[in-house]
Amino acid sequence: MPTISIDELEIIKVNGSESEVTFDELAAEEPLEIRLEYGDKDNRRVKNISVTMRTPGNDVELATGFLFTEGIVNNVEDIVLAEPLQISCDEDKENTILISLREGVEPKLGNADRNFYTTSSCGVCGKSSINAIRTVNNYAAVEGQGQIKADVLYTLPVILRKHQDLFDHTGGLHASALFSTDGEFLLVREDVGRHNALDKLIGAALQKVWLPLQSQVLLLSGRASFELIQKAAMAGIRIIASVGAPSTLAVETARSFGITLAGFLRGRRFNIYTSSHRILRAPEL
Repeated sequence: MPTISIDELEIIKVNGSESEVTFDELAAEEPLEIRLEYGDKDNRRVKNISVTMRTPGNDVELATGFLFTEGIVNNVEDIVLAEPLQISCDEDKENTILISLREGVEPKLGNADRNFYTTSSCGVCGKSSINAIRTVNNYAAVEGQGQIKADVLYTLPVILRKHQDLFDHTGGLHASALFSTDGEFLLVREDVGRHNALDKLIGAALQKVWLPLQSQVLLLSGRASFELIQKAAMAGIRIIASVGAPSTLAVETARSFGITLAGFLRGRRFNIYTSSHRILRAPEL
């Protein structure tokens, strides 16, 4: 059945003292339940792993990317089947994904219960959060050798904008994109949730057998938060640029994993927060 990523709604548009009834296109937002099937042939079990609010579309990529970036599965070869399910009889929507693992593959379900994401009230310090990522990261020791010229970095947001099809209609979606260090556009995914957009992107890269992504550049359309750096680190990404600001824990995480992190990439300006050697700048006068 067709995926509906955009809904058209009737609205009242107000402009000063004038108003009119018209229509507006909004990004769809619906829950996606991720279920995991695993175990021996005669003892298969199904566990509900997560429910996330997302923009419908690329749901299999989202589910596989989520399982990988959270350290629940090690690689795409662990997965034998990923299929959408229609659970509700009175709703013509597929808002559940079932991921089936190969026999003999035991998912790291403890990682599903371990909360990587920290908030100001959770009581988990940055150091313990970073250590939690390191224990399940297959690419923690991968050293990215690629470098990108500043003049190339300046062009990436403009190129990304040309590929944000859903954003063109709604103006309300985050995007994560991969580029080569020469500035070649490789892949983009969009979603109402910035972490979902990145999970979709990494899930697509998993299916293409691109990991680790130590030779690619990740561009984030918004701010660089801790969970995005965590997911990027899990995929072996070593150069990240964001249009918005990073958080302190994002910078700490990037520094811990040797990731180059640039923020406020707008026009011909950006800030470098960590591992500046991978961004080649013009010699200072």
